Amino acid sequence: MLSKIHNGVQFKPLIACIQYQLRPMRPFITPSRQQIHSIRAFSVQPILRSQEAQADSAHRFTYHVAAAFSAKYERFDPTSNVFHFNPYNRIQTQKKRPKSKRPASGQDAFFISRVGDTNAVAFGIADGVGGWEDSGVDPADFSHSFCDYMASAAYEHKSDPGESPLTARSLMQKGYVDVCKDRSIHAGGSTAAIAIASEDGKLDVANLGDSGFVHLRLNAVHSYSEPQTHAFNTPYQLSIVPASMLARAAAFGGAQLCDYPKDADVTQHTLKHGDILIFASDGVWDNLFNQDILRIASRLMVGCGAWKADNGGILVADNLKAYTQAEDSAQCSQTLQSALAVKIARAAKSASTDQRANGPFAKEVQKYYPHENWHGGKIDDICVIVVVVVSEDGKPGAIQSKL
Repeated sequence: MLSKIHNGVQFKPLIACIQYQLRPMRPFITPSRQQIHSIRAFSVQPILRSQEAQADSAHRFTYHVAAAFSAKYERFDPTSNVFHFNPYNRIQTQKKRPKSKRPASGQDAFFISRVGDTNAVAFGIADGVGGWEDSGVDPADFSHSFCDYMASAAYEHKSDPGESPLTARSLMQKGYVDVCKDRSIHAGGSTAAIAIASEDGKLDVANLGDSGFVHLRLNAVHSYSEPQTHAFNTPYQLSIVPASMLARAAAFGGAQLCDYPKDADVTQHTLKHGDILIFASDGVWDNLFNQDILRIASRLMVGCGAWKADNGGILVADNLKAYTQAEDSAQCSQTLQSALAVKIARAAKSASTDQRANGPFAKEVQKYYPHENWHGGKIDDICVIVVVVVSEDGKPGAIQSKL
């Protein structure tokens, strides 16, 4: 399956607000190639879809997570532009990191954290909206602080008896409230793709904007997110807008648009042993199709033995710990999850600078603006999180997928 990719770049300056509901949008003007290539608009129409699923409570799952990233105009370094998650180490001791401690991911940001004292894991991607640069605002301040606050909220979460468990959307809300209270952040915005994977195999996802995820099961794309956009290249996004900008927009007739965590697209999924989750910013989805990512994952998983060819199909290895734990992963480079993250990030980086092969973004430009002479990839910040799902009891049954 191929996903429909709609990504956000600014056509006309649009102002977002955090107090009022959406007013009708003004017509968009056909952009120039330079406008398409540069920045995204600030921007709400609630969408909520829920894909209910019951997890197999007889099995307990662990999640092996890694991230890879690259800033827009920096060379990708597979040794330094990678993060290995250890659920038993508290990497971040401060609620908000100083800029010097941020990963070299540009305006893209990510977080990975245990949820309180449980074995659940929270993780997510936030892509800062580049359009704020025109107003003298660094979009990275919002996205990185937003992720820091969500990581802290997840790690410090306490589940009281009788209370509902932490959800992806409530975690997004907590991070958004905290970043809005942060007096050092006067303006900015980002998209958000947030997830919580619990030890009983349930995955809760809240996606707002054009970051998103792909869920792989054996040799197939099992599910994937649809981007939330108001129009071509105008994604949903969380925002902080100064009162002066709101007043100026009101005086000159500018549209006031706002998105909130309640507008996020929420889905629930059941996970199985050997599943792979890929969460990424639009720097990946603009340049790689879902089938490209499946091809990368399948080649690596089969090559190192985590997936095994059997009678014309694919089976998951019973014991994946040998591949996901660093001390036992000699058959794969580093760990399976970090190798996957690096390969996907590297492929997206290469495709972004390829001016011959048309990726998802080029296809969409040609669809909506056929007179634009756009070819090749789209240069952008890149951030990807990879999660390998492992059953503590080994493979829960004969799971097979035909090639």
